[in-house]
Amino acid sequence: MKELEYLDNDVKIFQDDELYTFTSDAILLSKFATVKKGDVVADFCAGVGVVGFNLYALNKDKFSSLTFFELQAPLFSLLEENIAINDLSDKFNAVKGRVQDLPKEYYGKFSLIVCNPPYGKAGAGETDKSVEIATAKTELALSLFELVAAIAKGLKFGGRVCMVHRADRLIDVVCSMREHNIEVKRLTPVAAKGKEPYLVLVEGVKGGKSGLKLTETIYN
Repeated sequence: MKELEYLDNDVKIFQDDELYTFTSDAILLSKFATVKKGDVVADFCAGVGVVGFNLYALNKDKFSSLTFFELQAPLFSLLEENIAINDLSDKFNAVKGRVQDLPKEYYGKFSLIVCNPPYGKAGAGETDKSVEIATAKTELALSLFELVAAIAKGLKFGGRVCMVHRADRLIDVVCSMREHNIEVKRLTPVAAKGKEPYLVLVEGVKGGKSGLKLTETIYN
């Protein structure tokens, strides 16, 4: 069912629970990312745009532009509708397709990329769900390595990527980024009270020097 949700500062989005609905992961990521004045931003694996829209809501005076990238047609349609209902077509645009096929016009364009990607490896869980939900949650259409390769193409030198992922895949994230000349510079674990971390928030810099800042765990 299609529903209207309100994010920070009265930014609104449509989502559909038969496709994929956002979780607190997306909101945590939008608050973790640091936006600088004039940033040219992209939201990879955007879905209906929750991360990008909430990031904008929290940093309205800093954005230069925001480009969403989404593969699935039903989610992409809602994403376009969300741009329209917030009257943001002057700053926002959406690109439908695989990020593995990132158009060359976007190479080296972005100073900040945010990404809430599929967490699970292909064939691991969610296979009993709809194809749309399985694609959103597992690497059926996009592997982590392919995603990071696309991020590296899209980032300008010195640009940042902020990603949320499962804690048990942290090494996969770090190794994939380093292989593509992206150095992890900031890491924040996310945990439930009394539990070990189940998520990590990661910020990497293209061409960055080694040196990691580990910040306090967020209890969610």
